[in-house]
Amino acid sequence: MSVGKTTLAKALGETDRLRDHSVQTERSKYLRDLGIPLNTDSTLKGQFIFLAERASELLHPNIITDRTIWDVCSFTMNASSISEHEKMSFIQTALMLKNEYDLVVYVDPAGVDVEDNGVRTTDIAYRNKIDKTIRDLLAANPPHLLVKVKGTTEERVKTVLEAVSKYL
Repeated sequence: MSVGKTTLAKALGETDRLRDHSVQTERSKYLRDLGIPLNTDSTLKGQFIFLAERASELLHPNIITDRTIWDVCSFTMNASSISEHEKMSFIQTALMLKNEYDLVVYVDPAGVDVEDNGVRTTDIAYRNKIDKTIRDLLAANPPHLLVKVKGTTEERVKTVLEAVSKYL
């Protein structure tokens, strides 16, 4: 959270190579306003809603999104209101979709300040916990193609475009 995923997704969608892709970004404010608990207050029902959003995105060809099932799994793993059994069952279910992704971009949070957007928590320790869980999940359940990016948005876009150039 607060590492620039949405900014990167939008920037990728504006490149000449990816203009034919649609960009979908998470709707945290909308979901929060519906009463769905976010961040550390997440519930199993809420996580299934987030998973359904990720699954619905996978129905569309040529999509760039700022969230993946690995994000949803990480927040589920770190939710205090969800039992360990429910967490493991949820993760197992969510990971059935991992092969639906052509490319997953991991955005390194190093050097990126947590921005307060009025929705997500600004707790650095929590962000670090979520990040470690995402890295662990990606290592244990790797996607077809994983690209790790850091630096400015421009540097991140360049890294992603170089990685996908052989596929476009």
